[in-house]
Amino acid sequence: MEETLKILVVDDDEVDRIAICSALSIAGVQIELSEVGCGNDALSLLSINTYDCVFLDYRLPDQDALTLIQQLGSSKIKVPLVVLTGQGDEQITLQLLKAGATDYLSKSRISPETLSQVLRSAIRIYRAEIQADLANQQLRESNEQLIYKNQELERQQQQIQMQNFKLLEASRLKSLFLATISHELRTPMNAIIGFSQILLRPKFGQLTRQQADMVERILNNGKHLLMLLNEVLDFSKLEGGGLDLKPERFDVSKVINIVVSEMRSLAEAKNLLLLVQTDLQNPLVFNDPLRVKQILINLLSNAIKFTESGEIWVEVKELPGNRVVIIVQDTGIGIASKDFKHIFEAFRQVDQTITRKYPGTGLGLAIIDSLVRMMGGKIFLESKLGVGSMFKIELPRKITLRTGAGNAPSSQLDNDDFFCPVQNPHQSSSQSRKANRIS
Repeated sequence: MEETLKILVVDDDEVDRIAICSALSIAGVQIELSEVGCGNDALSLLSINTYDCVFLDYRLPDQDALTLIQQLGSSKIKVPLVVLTGQGDEQITLQLLKAGATDYLSKSRISPETLSQVLRSAIRIYRAEIQADLANQQLRESNEQLIYKNQELERQQQQIQMQNFKLLEASRLKSLFLATISHELRTPMNAIIGFSQILLRPKFGQLTRQQADMVERILNNGKHLLMLLNEVLDFSKLEGGGLDLKPERFDVSKVINIVVSEMRSLAEAKNLLLLVQTDLQNPLVFNDPLRVKQILINLLSNAIKFTESGEIWVEVKELPGNRVVIIVQDTGIGIASKDFKHIFEAFRQVDQTITRKYPGTGLGLAIIDSLVRMMGGKIFLESKLGVGSMFKIELPRKITLRTGAGNAPSSQLDNDDFFCPVQNPHQSSSQSRKANRIS
């Protein structure tokens, strides 16, 4: 069933109004017709009613169609407008279309077919324009939402930048605080160690066994505290990029033997065997001997700390590509694979509880990681719970100093400089017996 169209005819000539109505009826258009004879009446009806189309005579007694169209536009009234022009009015049709008319038709051409065609075309054009206006409105609203979201994102970005700045400043102040407090504490700690050593010398007076025992405890605890302070100070320098390598040519096997000799008493106190094997055709390397020693001390300290029984091996050998590798193995408690990614983090131990069995700052491996990276080396870790661990430090025989190396990021599992296979790291007992123990 064809829809019934509400049509308004605005024309002061009754004959013309009848002609329009008759033509639409003959064309078979279902209409509900309203008629007015002037522009003011048309404006009143259009302000309170909705019409599918308006046939508007160009010449009205109170105003012309152009003025009425402009008034409708000012009043935000939208409706399909077909202007009916008389003889000689064709030249103004462009103005009418620009003002908002949908179409125009000369009265001399009115016929059922023409009028029906113009009516349906006007309604089709009008509806398309309404859809286009709606789409544009939605587009404008979407654009406004995007602008608002962009502004919100910019505000959030500014907040994030401000928070990052605050975090960087807090990190800088933390590093400064750690460096300052460590430096200030080292002076009295060195005095405690020095005076304890003096008291233990026979020429300054003979101490009773109980007094000597107490002074030795003061000395050992002082050395332990100094070691912790040095770790904190080194870490703060590494984190702030203030630690520089001082490379020189030295015999790496001698440095390793010195470190093993210094650490042997700690191993013997726990009834652990400390074995070393050197397999270098050329023991000379160009590196920082103090930092290489520090790496080995930290590795051996951890190995002794986390090993209750058995043996600890230290091995150094050559690798292709003008590199050397230092290996420290133990028969300690081992490390679970899930903890591999955490052990190189600063202030981190596998056991984070306050009642943990093994003390320490948790900085040793973080410092090793940073130093190895500064040297252009790699760390390899193999471990198994209840079996033991093996750390391999591969270093170039001759290091190249890089600007800002102290700020290198910590090791990650997906980094080529760090490898953690889950397997038994240790040699067989027959291989272990081949190691030479230093006397």
